[in-house]
Amino acid sequence: MHGKDKQILASYLPEKAVDIVSTWIKNKNIHFKITKNRKTKLGDYRPPIQHTNHRISVNHNLNPYAFLITFVHEYAHLLVFEEHKNRVLPHGSEWKNTYKILMREVLDAGIFPDDLAHVLEISIRNSKASSVSDLHLSRMLHKYDTGETQQLRVEDLPGNAVFETQTGKRFLKGEKQRIRYKCRSVDNGRIYLFHPLTPVTLVEN
Repeated sequence: MHGKDKQILASYLPEKAVDIVSTWIKNKNIHFKITKNRKTKLGDYRPPIQHTNHRISVNHNLNPYAFLITFVHEYAHLLVFEEHKNRVLPHGSEWKNTYKILMREVLDAGIFPDDLAHVLEISIRNSKASSVSDLHLSRMLHKYDTGETQQLRVEDLPGNAVFETQTGKRFLKGEKQRIRYKCRSVDNGRIYLFHPLTPVTLVEN
């Protein structure tokens, strides 16, 4: 990669991760794109079927550690595709093993703070399809959000708070049912279950 490209990566990644990620991008000739915030995913991998290059994208509004983990997640998809094409499950044992190997390399490089590294060590024993699906990991990553990456989550709100989702709909926060929160729609009065880490905006208390 050119020096300018590394400078761009350095504004999104932890400093110690820049050389690792840039080497992966260069070795696989990846078309890497930093995108606007997407509501349904943090990153994406597309194989060289309709395009000549592997393509990876990561949302721009992630904190450096979440950005790195998301890239590793998508890079694992790339390596699995090279070996197995589409003959295996997207997050099956092949992906989990590959992700674990890659994350071990990153962990051994001493990139993560101790508390996050500890949670990651546990997480990679049986990796989830997304860091958001792993509550302990997602909460720990949320701890390192600042500025633009800082967002309120449903679990941060007090009881009976009115909040707005990213789709513009408003709800009244209710009691917790197992993992999710029962919240009443302001528009139609129906009850919906919300993941505790759903990003929201507080409207009123």
